[in-house]
Amino acid sequence: MAVAVITGVNAHAEADLAAALGSADGLALVRRCADLAEVLAVIDAGRAQVALVSADLPGIDRSTVHRLVAQGCRVVGVHADESQERTLREWGVTWLLPERATEAETVEVVRAAAAAELEATPAPVSSNGVDAEHEVQAASPDAGDEQGRVIVVWGAGGAPGRSVVAANLAVLLAREAPTLLIDADTYAASQAQLFGILDEAPGIAAATRLAEAGRLDTITLAGVAPLIGERLRILTGLPRSDRWPELRPAALEAVLQASRRMHRWTIVDVAAPMETDEELSFDTLAPQRNAATRTMLMEADEILMLGSGDPIGLSRLVRVIDDLSEVTHRPPVAVVTKVRPGAAGRRPEQQIADALRRFSAIEPVLIPDDRDVLDAALLAGRSVVEAAPSSPLVGALQTLAEAHLGLATRATSRSRRGRLALRTG
Repeated sequence: MAVAVITGVNAHAEADLAAALGSADGLALVRRCADLAEVLAVIDAGRAQVALVSADLPGIDRSTVHRLVAQGCRVVGVHADESQERTLREWGVTWLLPERATEAETVEVVRAAAAAELEATPAPVSSNGVDAEHEVQAASPDAGDEQGRVIVVWGAGGAPGRSVVAANLAVLLAREAPTLLIDADTYAASQAQLFGILDEAPGIAAATRLAEAGRLDTITLAGVAPLIGERLRILTGLPRSDRWPELRPAALEAVLQASRRMHRWTIVDVAAPMETDEELSFDTLAPQRNAATRTMLMEADEILMLGSGDPIGLSRLVRVIDDLSEVTHRPPVAVVTKVRPGAAGRRPEQQIADALRRFSAIEPVLIPDDRDVLDAALLAGRSVVEAAPSSPLVGALQTLAEAHLGLATRATSRSRRGRLALRTG
């Protein structure tokens, strides 16, 4: 049975491609699509196995390529120059074809694509044509060869303090190594406000646009993620929640890949909801508002699952454990915030630990409540780590980072500083 092939290419390349495919044994050119919408319609209908698309086809981007692959299509990228070839490679297109390829070359590439095992997720490479190691060194000389870790701060609904925990952990981790803080909350982004940043152009939206266009690497990521500390960069969140469709899963994955090459730690602040819209997802690939949260959870190396230290917050925390298991099998670190006697009774730490062990076998990390310190830090537009470094809240976050996120212990850090002083003295 012949392999069904369609084209979605520019006008001056279409005729030669059609001639080559039309005369090839085992291949059937079933549609010469006029635009991207027609390409998507044919593939969504299951009418073709291979699609030849131009890098300059209006509307095509990283998310479109991932959508075609998700529908079981092999994508062959047609390029006119090296710049378009690099863009296609960054999008994860495996099979590439120059516009001036011979008929034999065209048929060979299309047959190879049709016979190959379909990859669930295209694997992009560096978009600027250099290897990843050189790219990292150009953007961040302090970064090593090891890929960085992605830590997602998620949790139950309500206000358990996801943004506060994410911001202050980022500040702590940045003291040791390059760190990126990403605000991917599609409901109520707040990292810019926590740091006193006036930001009308959200960094996360700029980064995903670069990713969609195939122009995101560590250099361009650094351009849209400003430094707010010696080693801390931030991708600020959406200023309006109705802009959530800008955060597409494929683009967010590319942002994380670039950040891993540039930073030792990437801290991601996400919204609590993560359910899919069943009415939309049943028979269409419509955008999903909670796709940003789900994508980050699936890509995470470590998940901090937050709940507040009161009866309602603890109940919500227990319930979301099953929700998380539907997205990832990675075990989370349970973090209970706002621990205080007024909400949990005498000896609140013991009461909360006992309750969680009884109902869910969770061994939580407990973060004490310190409302006055939090209010003062927010008013000053600073992290609690900077505003009140000796507070119990900061001490608990330091312990959390040391125990679960790979931050060097304070004793080790002091020893390192001592050895450095001896070398330089």
